[in-house]
Amino acid sequence: MRRIRGTRRGLLCAWVYIRVLRLRATRAGWGRSGLVGVGCSSCSSVGRASGSTGLNLSWKLCVTIMRLVILDNYDLASEWAAKYICNRIIQFRPGQDRYFTLGLPTGLPRNHPESYHSYMWNNFFKHIDIDPNNAHILDGNATDLQAECDAFEKKIKEAGGIDLFVGGIGPDGHIAFNEPGSSLVSRTRLKTLAMDTILANAKYFDGDLSKVPTMALTVGVGTVMDAREVMILITGAHKAFALYKAIEEGVNHMWTVSAFQQHPRTIFVCDEDATLELRVKTVKYFKGLMHVHNKLVDPLYSMKEGN
Repeated sequence: MRRIRGTRRGLLCAWVYIRVLRLRATRAGWGRSGLVGVGCSSCSSVGRASGSTGLNLSWKLCVTIMRLVILDNYDLASEWAAKYICNRIIQFRPGQDRYFTLGLPTGLPRNHPESYHSYMWNNFFKHIDIDPNNAHILDGNATDLQAECDAFEKKIKEAGGIDLFVGGIGPDGHIAFNEPGSSLVSRTRLKTLAMDTILANAKYFDGDLSKVPTMALTVGVGTVMDAREVMILITGAHKAFALYKAIEEGVNHMWTVSAFQQHPRTIFVCDEDATLELRVKTVKYFKGLMHVHNKLVDPLYSMKEGN
């Protein structure tokens, strides 16, 4: 299944930036150690850790708060997120039996040009040294979809849980394919897509609504809440009201992203346009913390330094 436009583009920019940085990290062993994909959502990236080491002081100071990182524009937000992910992977210190994971949703045959499998392999995986055998993607065409979802949850547990989940949201505040009204304790499952999501994805199917999948496999809100850390990318004015619901109003299952107010380590990364619905005081407060947030991406570590 496709991401909505803003989220997909933002994550791609982050992945492209990571690719530029791979001389400092990827070639040193991400793939050889095993990038195992055992997470899934409409816009997600997840990682597993049993306790990262080598974290700097600024990281330790920020581990129990909800953070909102505001950058001037889309490109800077993507770059900041990419650097953060790179540092987390390097601090994770992947090894032969220690994997950092990336999670992807899927609903179409692997060889379909609009499937997540095709999209992510063409735009990210084939550019790094990942072992294809270490990428596990939900099979939206499995004979028994419930069994596929149950097995996926089992894989996450066997991997030791999710350390870092990275995703985006829709204008209606849905995280992964957890559409408005989804249970906030839901697990990986088959989900019917809202019409807004179907319409947003029609552009990837020549505008033909009949070609757009109406259902998708997705991790649940509860699955993501179990992650040790969650990063959510939100860019563009069309996501501004969703960010407002996520930050300034209460938890509401009609805006599933709001559930992450209750997660001890959530970081929202956004651009200026996405803050248009926030109170001025809120924006000023979080901008005042940028000197702390920037210590999470500067310096940018290399795999050699991380070891």
